[in-house]
Amino acid sequence: MSDHIAIIETNGVLEIHIDRPDKKNALTGPMYRTMTAALADASSRPEIGVVLFAGRGDAFCAGNDLKDFMAGPEGGAAAFDFISAIAAFDKPIVAAVQGLAVGVGTTMLFHCDLVYAAPDARFVMPFVNLGIVPEAGSSLLAPAIMGHARAAAMLMLGEPMDAEGADRAGFVTAIVTGDALLDHARAKAAALMAKPPQALMATRRLMKGDPAALQARIAEEARLFREALASPEAQEAFMAFFEKRAPVFKRA
Repeated sequence: MSDHIAIIETNGVLEIHIDRPDKKNALTGPMYRTMTAALADASSRPEIGVVLFAGRGDAFCAGNDLKDFMAGPEGGAAAFDFISAIAAFDKPIVAAVQGLAVGVGTTMLFHCDLVYAAPDARFVMPFVNLGIVPEAGSSLLAPAIMGHARAAAMLMLGEPMDAEGADRAGFVTAIVTGDALLDHARAKAAALMAKPPQALMATRRLMKGDPAALQARIAEEARLFREALASPEAQEAFMAFFEKRAPVFKRA
């Protein structure tokens, strides 16, 4: 294990476990770097056919560790590098999600092919609440997958979506009892490994479509995200978060 990320390789499946349960698996710069390196390694090795993401403890991922993220530019750079890596990854990705999936804990799932959720899974994209904008292409992919109305509730109001709602919206593949979640995801990853690899990868490319629009949206989101992060709105939102009070935004 390195930097709270555990890597397990079994029969061609590379598992990436976010392992910081005491912080609800909130991500730091070094954790992002480790996951990005793991994806690069998996992409370069023909014997690896599938990547599986999971979180240890009672949460999948609580998003960014805000103190780490705000401490300097490295946290943000590492996060955007990971987003670029998972969006461009060229092999199937499976995810097993229990408990909270906040921010990037939700947006990274738009780039996973099979997402299995425990009944207690809860998906939240609170970017606007923090005075910033969505990332990872979620402003493009969320409306495309779940429809504008549901996406607006999540991205504009910051409303959470539970496992049943995510299932109805087509955001998750299936709801799986918590005790069986990881085993179920592993079984599906193994099933993918048993498929003819070239046909599987070609099918995935066809389903993903032209990557240019997604890459352009991710770049646009990143630019606006950085601009928003320096704004008075974001400063007030983050200060209110750390001070555990309601933010006060000005319309002037």
